[in-house]
Amino acid sequence: MNIQLNNMPSTAIYHLMTQTIIPRPIAWVLSNNSDDSLNLAPFSYFNAVCSDPPLCMLSMGKKPNGTTKDTVANLIEEAYCVVHIAHAQQCDVVTATAASLHYGESEIKANQIKLIDHADWPLQRIEGCPIAYLCKVHSTQQIGNAPQQIIFVEAIELYVDDNAVNQSNNRIEIDALKINPLARLGASQYANLGEVFTKSRPA
Repeated sequence: MNIQLNNMPSTAIYHLMTQTIIPRPIAWVLSNNSDDSLNLAPFSYFNAVCSDPPLCMLSMGKKPNGTTKDTVANLIEEAYCVVHIAHAQQCDVVTATAASLHYGESEIKANQIKLIDHADWPLQRIEGCPIAYLCKVHSTQQIGNAPQQIIFVEAIELYVDDNAVNQSNNRIEIDALKINPLARLGASQYANLGEVFTKSRPA
């Protein structure tokens, strides 16, 4: 099937893209509200885009009522966040934090999520989450007709669960199966890591 996207409504295009650009990693972003409460929300328009400096990209639309999402407002104002990569077994709580709450009503409290202090960083990280990037905002821009807010965050420090880390020959290797990251598919579908295989690339 060939599908022409030119004259298709943006909502239909969104559903096609999210069902075909799969699997997508989920950024579970912790940020600080202006009233010092904490905001936590998942975003699957997310990926690494640069390693020097180490940058990740977050793409965020508007709330259903057309207002700015809390995470966007927080990152523009506070400039710090923690980007978590959740384990597949954390799917229920990750999904729960996607609910629309009133500003200042914390997803952390609503879902009884435990946090861990991180030395020399203004924000805590989520207990039991295998990966957490401690980030500051690098740059922002708007794109598209809606528009989408693109936020590039620079990773200052990376936490990885010790059980998933192997060190040999001065190299850090991460066991992907032990991380077993939650991945986003289309509609209400998610995935775990599944089979991992090795294939050498040509020189």
